[in-house]
Amino acid sequence: MSPSPAPRPWRRLLDRWQGVLLTLVVGVATLWLAATGQLVLYIHPRYDVFTVVMIIIGMTLSLATLAFSPVRGDDPHDGHDHDAGHDHDHDHDGRLDAAEVPAVEDGLRPRRRRPVATGARRLAFSVGVAVTAAVAIAVVALPPATLTSATAGQRDVNSSTAALDRTTVADATGASSDAYRSFSVLDWAGLLRQTTDLAFYEGKTADVVGFVTPSDTDPDDVFYVSRFVITCCAVDAQPVGVPVYLPGWQDQVAADDWVEVTGGFDTNRSSSSQDPVALVPDDVTTVGQPSDPYLY
Repeated sequence: MSPSPAPRPWRRLLDRWQGVLLTLVVGVATLWLAATGQLVLYIHPRYDVFTVVMIIIGMTLSLATLAFSPVRGDDPHDGHDHDAGHDHDHDHDGRLDAAEVPAVEDGLRPRRRRPVATGARRLAFSVGVAVTAAVAIAVVALPPATLTSATAGQRDVNSSTAALDRTTVADATGASSDAYRSFSVLDWAGLLRQTTDLAFYEGKTADVVGFVTPSDTDPDDVFYVSRFVITCCAVDAQPVGVPVYLPGWQDQVAADDWVEVTGGFDTNRSSSSQDPVALVPDDVTTVGQPSDPYLY
């Protein structure tokens, strides 16, 4: 049986170095995100320099691997040692030596060696090329985006106690009105978790910016002004939010809209909401997404 034709050089290159090519694609995309200031959509800013340095090292090693690993030629026997004198013991009269003739036992013909199956290899090659192409297209074609209200709902707003303990009631007591206006969503969410005493909130005005997340328990009358708090990267992002009591809020804003809400705090009049105190807005304004949408 004649040997199957050897794969072409370009196919052997892709077959052997798909991982290297994928590393280069992801590396170029990461450097582009860093250069355009969008890497913060995926990781904490303190890891930007570390990530860029590691990506450059990885890409350098990948390029070195390609440079010092030449592709073999089309000769199907490439890699075998064929001396000019033909070290194989062939009879040049066209006959095989008796020792080379396979023995026939019990009248059965010798079993032929099966050719190496190529179906699985071709399938693996095709899948590898498809995955590499899909990742490359996704990285280039899909614009970077922040996490949404759907993710906030899945991870439960204000479920991270560690994040909500950063600003305490003691820290906020006696602060000036300007200081209260500088409090973020994280600051107010933490205070609301620590105390429901309306006397503490009397005379305090909040001015917060975040995206709209509908309340799970009362989506008609209550929404959260939400932000994600990142410790390392978007994978560990935890949503925090300030409940806003505004019946019919869907007439003014929609889920995932970025808004600025100003107002004071009062008893939450929602009969089904689990938040005893809510922000009662004086003004709700739609704004653009901040350049750095996460809190740290």
